Formats: sequence, structure tokens, C-alpha cells
Amino acid sequence: MTQADLYTVAGGVLFTIGLYGLITRPHLLYKVLALNVASGGVFMVFVGVARRVPGPAPDPLPHAMVLTGIVVTVSSTAYALALAKRIFTETGMATLDSADTMEGGEDAAE
Repeated sequence: MTQADLYTVAGGVLFTIGLYGLITRPHLLYKVLALNVASGGVFMVFVGVARRVPGPAPDPLPHAMVLTGIVVTVSSTAYALALAKRIFTETGMATLDSADTMEGGEDAAE
């Protein structure tokens, strides 16, 4: 197993862990963290794929895409955290409830 293969496999595992956390965790902060873990996995896959080109030097295009992705990830993380804070101040809850749970809660209050 080469170093590029190891990066690609580790990136796939990180993406899977992040996707699992994004789907299963209801807390907003955990969702933001899981999204960051998943994006880190995608970045590792890009770096692993960049090393597979023939020749002594890796392809610079995936590396440039990773650098751009890091900037986008930082910006989207800041926006998501601000949105999560706004949701918490408006509703007092740090989780996203499903529509069924919310409707059931309203019926029980009446």
C-alpha cells in the first residue's frame, strides 16, 4: 500500500465518520463538527488522488482545490456557528427536532 493509497483510504474513513455524525447527531454543534470532519476526509482524498499522476511531482490542481476548500470550509463553519447561535437564542434549543416531534409537542400543550 502506497502513501497515496493510505491517504485515500483514511480520507474515505474520515468522510464516512463525518457523514455518520451528521446524520445521527441532533445537536447543532455536533453537526458542524461532523461536517468539518467530513470535509477533512474529502481534502485527504484529493491529496491522495493528486499523488497518483505519473512523474516525480504531484498534480498541483487538487492541491489548489484543497486550499480553496479550506477557505470555504472556514467561512461556512463561521456561518453555521453563527446560525446555530441564532437558532439557540430564538428557540432556546440547540437541536433540530423533526416536524413530528414539534407537532406532537403542540398537541400535548393544548
